[in-house]
Amino acid sequence: MSKNPLNAARFVLSAPSWKTLPPPERPEVAFLGRSNVGKSSLLNALTERKQLALTSGTPGKTRAFNFFDVNGQFYLVDIPGYGYAKVSKAERAHWAALIERYAVERQSLRLLLHLVDSRHPPTAIDREVFAALKGSHVPNVIVLTKSDKLGTNARDKSVKLARQAVEESGREVPIVLTSSQTGRGMDELHQWIADTTAGGDLEAGA
Repeated sequence: MSKNPLNAARFVLSAPSWKTLPPPERPEVAFLGRSNVGKSSLLNALTERKQLALTSGTPGKTRAFNFFDVNGQFYLVDIPGYGYAKVSKAERAHWAALIERYAVERQSLRLLLHLVDSRHPPTAIDREVFAALKGSHVPNVIVLTKSDKLGTNARDKSVKLARQAVEESGREVPIVLTSSQTGRGMDELHQWIADTTAGGDLEAGA
């Protein structure tokens, strides 16, 4: 049996709108990032479950907030990828507004893991999200994905560029370099999740 508590995660709900989100009664750890940044792969790596979250080479596949229950104690939440170009401007604007509302207003949110592709400098829309998250009440960690594709110098440069972009938004945010393939950074993210979800259920509406 796995000693990883996240290994017990199971899919329970797909919420396409604010009204369909579950009651804010448990701590939530949310995964946010551009389309195809590797959110599903990271979820699978953290939970040591190969197909907990279905991965796809097609950007924009996740079109709802997907909730995964962990031992009845808290939720992992896969948020729709932002910035997908092959949908209408109106739909992109709708999801952007909903994601920002969730990050700022969702009272049961305890940790926001913001994924950025380590192979490229933060994009203009990544930077917009950095700025928008200034209003969030929860700890935010920048998770640089796909670091196994880079050499040592390139990884160092990726961290430096991400830090500069975050600082330009007027914030200081921890940065974790990760790889879903090699396991880099998973222990650190596990610790963040454990620290921010300790205590279990919340009072309704808390």
